[in-house]
Amino acid sequence: MLEVERKFTVPPDFVVPELAMHGWAVAPETTVVLDATYYDTEDLRLARAHITLRRRVGGSDAGWHLKLPAGRDREEIQRPLGRGATVPPALADLVLAHTRGLPLAPVAHIHTTRVLTTISDPDGTPLVEVADDHVEGQRLGEPLKATCWREIEVELLTAGREKALAAVGKRLRTAGATPSTSASKLAQTLGRPDSGGARLPATGDRRSAAAAVTAYLREQVQALLAADPRVRRDEDDAVHAMRVASRRLRSALRTFRPLLDHSALGDLGSELKWLASVLGEVRDREVLHERMRRALDDLPDELVLGPPRARLLDEELRAGGLRARSVAVDALRSSRYLTLLDRLDGLAAGPPLTPRAAPPARAVLPRLARRAWKRLRRRAARAIATGDEDRLHDCRKAAKQARYTAEAVAPVLGRPAARLGGKAKK
Repeated sequence: MLEVERKFTVPPDFVVPELAMHGWAVAPETTVVLDATYYDTEDLRLARAHITLRRRVGGSDAGWHLKLPAGRDREEIQRPLGRGATVPPALADLVLAHTRGLPLAPVAHIHTTRVLTTISDPDGTPLVEVADDHVEGQRLGEPLKATCWREIEVELLTAGREKALAAVGKRLRTAGATPSTSASKLAQTLGRPDSGGARLPATGDRRSAAAAVTAYLREQVQALLAADPRVRRDEDDAVHAMRVASRRLRSALRTFRPLLDHSALGDLGSELKWLASVLGEVRDREVLHERMRRALDDLPDELVLGPPRARLLDEELRAGGLRARSVAVDALRSSRYLTLLDRLDGLAAGPPLTPRAAPPARAVLPRLARRAWKRLRRRAARAIATGDEDRLHDCRKAAKQARYTAEAVAPVLGRPAARLGGKAKK
């Protein structure tokens, strides 16, 4: 479930303005009391990745809640309370790429007295929910740290009605509310831990080749980490996204080879190839299943005898896809994968650059892009001349390499690199 909300900080004596506008109906206020215990590793790896995991009692959605970043918004995954306070294995598995197997334990307790107001349109469709929260947060451990504040959350209830969310936010800002600078109640309780660990800050300055390379590597590590829980949940296109991130990283190690100390990188490229191959089996099954489905749809009814759709798509291809996915998810739980993630963290934080990366990016990167394009042209010429399947495959790989190179240098070189990437893709 995608959670679309906006948070506002307000003083203790803030008066919530009149919210009935545009003919909307405002339901009577209701008050609920919420008690939540938040779980994390000892060094707060989830908080640093802007992930929250809590067990909450009270309200209409009591249970375990895991919130993952999804752009400006967050994806919320829920599980029942259960009988104990042990993190459900399914949720622990979804954050394994960040915890790397470290134990999850209570790190904070937050008590909230919430005054709820629901706003609906004239037809009775719920638009937004306004939660006026009086919060008491306590960081657990030594030394104990407690803090109190008031905030207002405005959550979208019906997809496609973002204008209602914006209108309520504008009314609150006019009354004196200010957009919250804290990512969550947990972040405020913990003192807003700075980004680090698995979630790395973006690099905005790409003037030097070193900065441009670091920024690109960092972005791809972030993309891989973001796709990890989606693969575990078997979401559409998740395997493809994770595989592409791993291939882009491997491609960058080749493209930027003159700028990197490969003795320090060791077999990182081989490990990325391993990950891409594990995911590749799942992806190939997905693509084959879709192609066969379309092929069956295109056949005239008189040529389709018996139940080929059920036998071919559901029994054979889907079963093979499930087996491949099981192998891939087991790989994502392996020590080999977690070690690879540790190494990628180090790569994103500070790749082993050589002095050749020190000059301005515009003086270094065009040469690397031209090199990738020339390699593609050579392989294409050989493939066209011979028609050999292996050479055609080499040409395809060179095209991907040229495309990924163009994407990597586009933030610096702009439109010429974008055009090069488009040609390589075509």
